[in-house]
Amino acid sequence: MTVGEDPASPGDRAATLRELGERGLIERVRRRFGVSSPGVLVGIGDDAAAVAWPGRTLLLTTDTLVEDVHFRRSTATLRDVGAKALAVNLSDIAAMGGEPRFALLALACPPTTPVADLDEFFAGFADMAGRHGVALIGGDTCAAPDRMVLTLTLVGEVAGAPVRRAGARSGDAILVTGTLGAAAAGLAALERGPLQVPADVSAAVCRAQRLPTPRVAEGRLLRASGFVTSMIDLSDGLATDLAHIATESGVGAEVRLPALPISDATREVARVLGADPWAWAASGGEDYELLCTAAPEHAESLARRVTRETGTPVSLIGEIQPLGTGVRFVDEAKRIRAVRPGFDHFASAPWNA
Repeated sequence: MTVGEDPASPGDRAATLRELGERGLIERVRRRFGVSSPGVLVGIGDDAAAVAWPGRTLLLTTDTLVEDVHFRRSTATLRDVGAKALAVNLSDIAAMGGEPRFALLALACPPTTPVADLDEFFAGFADMAGRHGVALIGGDTCAAPDRMVLTLTLVGEVAGAPVRRAGARSGDAILVTGTLGAAAAGLAALERGPLQVPADVSAAVCRAQRLPTPRVAEGRLLRASGFVTSMIDLSDGLATDLAHIATESGVGAEVRLPALPISDATREVARVLGADPWAWAASGGEDYELLCTAAPEHAESLARRVTRETGTPVSLIGEIQPLGTGVRFVDEAKRIRAVRPGFDHFASAPWNA
């Protein structure tokens, strides 16, 4: 199926979701339901939807976590799962430059689930909610046959227009918060079992995988600066998520691989496993850092300001290019290097962390 093709078209060639892919499915749904409605400022296809509300703009986002797809009880505590369920939604609100407010939780569990397990889950959820001023105000519960499934909907707000994926301009600088590849390193470490690395190294990458840090304060600062032209959170990997910005903005992009921020712990795990840390940084996913574009004359000062006020490092990793150049990654000699796409829920096999 061609992206954007009428979902009812007789020329539709995708027979399964695997063939269609996650992005193809989103585009298919957007084609059918994406017609603008009164009050809808941002609809299908961004980190969150945005609707006009008296005196403010409401942001709405939702995410699902499935046991044995997004987490395993053998490698993550339910306290971590509860915190991560909220963190991934907080990251979507952060990517729009918003402030999180209210959460709704739909929780499906086997009837044999120990009550103590649920208490542990909600302890992690409450801890993350308390850090970001989020109130759990409702939801739904039901029985599931063999595993935990949870869907969280988060409502946030912003004064004025949110930052969107669309808006990047040729010549803009590309910036990213924090470091990249740690979540992928943590996944590799968890899958391989105990590694011959210092305990603090293993703990750092495993924590990045189990308990991401949503960059809410950083997102607010980036939006408030007035210099950011587009933004997205890195859930599916830099290569995939930057491509979303490029597609929505009608531009290309060039990323300098040597400029990607990679922690010492991630490099050490890559060395021990014989892996490529640059591949983890470009394609690994689940870092939940913020990727944004900004006016080039303000990019360096903006990066310094966010780092100074939040303690989170911000790196300049590339530039937006004219439409037609694609999204490319280059090495020290400016040679183009192949980078695989990030995670796709339907076209990729589940990662089974």
